[in-house]
Amino acid sequence: MKFLHEYRNPALAQQYLEEIHKRTTQAWTLMEVCGGQTHGLVKNGILSLLPDQIRMVHGPGCPVCVTPLHLIDKAVHLALEKEVILCSFGDMLRVPGSEKSLLEAKAEGADVRILYSPLEAVQLAEAHPHRQVVFFAVGFETTAPANALSVLHAQRKGLKNYAILASQVLVPPAMEAVIQDPENIIQAFLAAGHVCTVMGLSEYEPLVARYKLPIVVSGFEPIDLLQGILMTIQQLEKGIYQLENQYSRVVKPEGNPEAQKVIEQVFEVSDREWRGIGLIPKSGYAVRPEMAEFDALQKFSVNLPPARECPDCIAGQVLKGLKKPHECSQFARQCTPVHPLGAPMVSSEGACAAYYHFRKPNW
Repeated sequence: MKFLHEYRNPALAQQYLEEIHKRTTQAWTLMEVCGGQTHGLVKNGILSLLPDQIRMVHGPGCPVCVTPLHLIDKAVHLALEKEVILCSFGDMLRVPGSEKSLLEAKAEGADVRILYSPLEAVQLAEAHPHRQVVFFAVGFETTAPANALSVLHAQRKGLKNYAILASQVLVPPAMEAVIQDPENIIQAFLAAGHVCTVMGLSEYEPLVARYKLPIVVSGFEPIDLLQGILMTIQQLEKGIYQLENQYSRVVKPEGNPEAQKVIEQVFEVSDREWRGIGLIPKSGYAVRPEMAEFDALQKFSVNLPPARECPDCIAGQVLKGLKKPHECSQFARQCTPVHPLGAPMVSSEGACAAYYHFRKPNW
């Protein structure tokens, strides 16, 4: 297969659906980890085509959604009070902080800029040597190489006015935290293909062995998702548990060693707070101490009161797969993409946004 449209082939999708229905003999609960997979399932109507026994729940696979509230507040503070040029990908601008979003800070006069690459932020720092430039480095393992590379470029250029506000999180520890939740009902995972493209497969093998559940690394197109679900159901129905790679056209067992080397030059593994979930040990990247001059948290003194989540938002339960977005009392009422109560309604990969844009009439 060479072309994208081949992964959207209706006839092939129908074959996979028929095989899934044929193979499914009992109830199973599966979690797709990535928000891109969630949108693929919802947008293409796959959830309604699966057997009634298969329940897909949506995991914490949206880095914008799990960025801690206090980091958003710090980004807003840097933009408004420290008068830095605060750079970010577009999704982060509308995510609500405890008092305001970056978009609202921009409306108040803060110099907040939407960029498509952290390397653009380095160029900004070079072009404005008398201004401090901070890039809000948000993401899973997929964005870590580019964010790390921006620091290395700034270091090579001798730029003293560039830093990153790091909110880099790691997927396998989050999956383990979901598994260990007392309310967990998940029996198998579709793991995120893009993360494995960078990091490879080895980090998932201990989870399969320790918790005795199937993990299938999947892509994001309809055929990818259906094939991944079928591979998972085949394991569950046979009573076996293995790590399988559906996304083998992109994901190699070793991942991308060069990207991993770049990450290791700038970041070290650290404990991380996940919005809606809490502190997960060794679940993120922090800037290494020897790179502290490029760490916005070290470079700027920001002391803010503890942030409080909106009490009406159930994002944490959605991110752990305990609730579906439309089961929230505020879904599509007080909480919409224009006026979000929580991050999953804002992000292009958020489960709440997926359900809002592609929801069924009776939701």
